[in-house]
Amino acid sequence: MSNSLTITKSSEGSVTHGALDKRSRELRKTIVKTLKASRRGHLGASFSLIEILRVLYDDILRYDSQNPQWLERDRCILSKGHGCLALYAILADKGFFPESELDKFCQVDGILGGHPEYGKVPGVEASTGSLGHGLSIGIGFALNARIDKADYRTFVILGDGESQEGSIWEAAMCAGKHRLSNLTVLMDYNKHQSYGSTTEVQDLEPLADKWRAFGFAAVEVDGHDVTALRDVLSQVPLETHKPTAIICHTIKGKGVDFAENNLNWHHKSRISDNEIQAMLTALEG
Repeated sequence: MSNSLTITKSSEGSVTHGALDKRSRELRKTIVKTLKASRRGHLGASFSLIEILRVLYDDILRYDSQNPQWLERDRCILSKGHGCLALYAILADKGFFPESELDKFCQVDGILGGHPEYGKVPGVEASTGSLGHGLSIGIGFALNARIDKADYRTFVILGDGESQEGSIWEAAMCAGKHRLSNLTVLMDYNKHQSYGSTTEVQDLEPLADKWRAFGFAAVEVDGHDVTALRDVLSQVPLETHKPTAIICHTIKGKGVDFAENNLNWHHKSRISDNEIQAMLTALEG
């Protein structure tokens, strides 16, 4: 594909503040109900991811939920593994495992832990959550596809706090060197991490220019705008012979007003029945 894009670059920080549609609300409700099993989890990081994962699994990825190891499937790695509640909601929705497993989140008799585990959870491509490794694994997948002359693609979802790690940029250099046009990086750029804003902890800007300097075709998009995400992802690779980086501007905790950009909800423990009900009420629209 040439680089004659029809995508409109969003301004820095541009993100949807309007109402979510029914599917986005229902997926968030699934996450809230999943939290009831353990009364703890990374809600903020999961809520900022929903539209990214939704568009990938609804419209972009090639997979077979009844045959998760299908060799021709596209690979999707959630490098920011602490956002796994969003991934679990999508995988259950698509039939990779029974929805009843969500009720055993972080329980001894369940398969769903606080971070995704390869070989245990159908549809999970890599064990992640020890941050900074997902892109390197994805590069291995992309290089393997080239060696095997296979046409599957690899998508890696990074966190912004995670992207302060040197391992991310070492991997980015490797992807640029090998011109991995079958590799797409999506950054969930909600601008908050566990104990502060990314600007305070370690500013990432100018972020798009950094990815371009490492040999990527880079674009910015509203990470909660389903149409915009679908448009850009349907055009990857954005440039021939280059990997793609899509910077998704999002809101941490998107969808529940008292959790949005509230670091108390980065990881929440001892979640009460009242808090569960308040979140479900907020998600009624």
